[in-house]
Amino acid sequence: MPLTTYIKINPADSVVVCLQAKQKGEIIEADGQRITINQDTPAGHKILIKDVAKGENIIKYGYPIGHAQQDLKAGDWVNETNLKTNLSGTLEYTYQPVGEELKIAHDHRTFMGYKRQNGDVGIRNEIWIVPTVGCVNGIAQKLAENLRYETNCQGIDAVCAWHHNYGCSQLSADHENTRKILRDICLHPNAGAVLVLSLGCENNQPDDFMALLGDYDKSRIRLLITQKVEGDEMEEGMRILRELYDIAKKDQREEIPVSELRVGLKCGGSDGFSGITANPLVGEFSDWLVAQGGTSVLTEVPEMFGAETILMNRCRTRELFDQTVAMINNFKNYFLSHGEPVGENPSPGNKAGGISTLEDKALGCTQKCGKAPVSGVMEYGDRLQNNGLNLLSAPGNDLVAATALASCGCHIVLFTTGRGTPFGTFIPTMKIATNPTLAKNKPNWVDFSAGQLVEGRTMQDLLPEFIDKVLAVASGQPTRNEENGYREISIFKNGVTL
Repeated sequence: MPLTTYIKINPADSVVVCLQAKQKGEIIEADGQRITINQDTPAGHKILIKDVAKGENIIKYGYPIGHAQQDLKAGDWVNETNLKTNLSGTLEYTYQPVGEELKIAHDHRTFMGYKRQNGDVGIRNEIWIVPTVGCVNGIAQKLAENLRYETNCQGIDAVCAWHHNYGCSQLSADHENTRKILRDICLHPNAGAVLVLSLGCENNQPDDFMALLGDYDKSRIRLLITQKVEGDEMEEGMRILRELYDIAKKDQREEIPVSELRVGLKCGGSDGFSGITANPLVGEFSDWLVAQGGTSVLTEVPEMFGAETILMNRCRTRELFDQTVAMINNFKNYFLSHGEPVGENPSPGNKAGGISTLEDKALGCTQKCGKAPVSGVMEYGDRLQNNGLNLLSAPGNDLVAATALASCGCHIVLFTTGRGTPFGTFIPTMKIATNPTLAKNKPNWVDFSAGQLVEGRTMQDLLPEFIDKVLAVASGQPTRNEENGYREISIFKNGVTL
């Protein structure tokens, strides 16, 4: 991307995006016209380059991002005060496939991972304590602390307890969602060993939960029901953990083809740079990985609203198209069932960063998945079955969506951000800054700066560095969230708590 102070993203756009703050009275040029800026406009925000009447659509990324709430003039600052979403309820869609196979060379790249007994591959070798119910969170935490102190994690990457609030007092879909996410965590290949920690009287009954795991490695996944322990459950828990540690510490990394790598695609604290720098960079990586036979997963369904037809028409089959339509409309109905509009999504931080409507957010957000055809569509809590680009049903909330991506089997979450966030889920959560200021101000949060794309670097130049960085993380290099110890899970809840 050439070094400039503003950019018109698509030839059809009626706005440019400021890459640097602009002052009232400055002159910009667009479409052969000299335009005077009418208001001070922050970096990441939009300036209109043609007169627009009230009710007329405003175009960015080549698509409508909403309509003008009043007559606007060329040079006006376009933001949430004068731009309104076009989104409302559910829609009917027509399948118009436009997908094409990627023409990207096979690089024969590898990373250093762990081959598991069932043939799956992990990129970390950790010991996890998974509570079946929130009542034993404190015991889980204390056990993890004790094992870390005792072993100093020699021969393994980490010891973690995954706190959550559920496992009891839930009904129907919420209860099953909790069980599925906890199952997925127990079976994740980044864990070399797992202690399933139960109270005993919870709705998520321990024996039924263990049956949900299917044919699992019983030497590496063990169950402790604390109510059945006579005396000190800590002593029994440590005995089991020491046995698990002795098994896991013997595991060694080996060379793994990059076709085995699975990455989740996530954005949070987005800004006006997200759809210009970090999301397109991650999209280029996603296409590269898919071309190598690997897998990427896009979620945050509400942040597809306004860009959903782009994804629908990239579905390989009519069946996948129908599943995507159902995923979109089911999430819209979820909003409507709670009396909430489907178009209210950008947070205060999003708006301050230059994102004015949900369409504006979605058209930038979906660039994370590049241009690959859609090969799979998953419900919340499902585990990956298909290589290539997959869509996953989950909300936009950072903690819930990142947990869902990890739970479906992703090894890493590629998390783009313009405002910054320290958060990490139970797998490496790699932060990609959208702008140079964030990368400079928060080096303790940021793993890679896509903001270099507005400092003169080109996508062709930066992509190989980004690929190297992701493969380094897959081979054991810790992400910032891992270095900081910021790791947690969050499970989606919709219904009644008893």
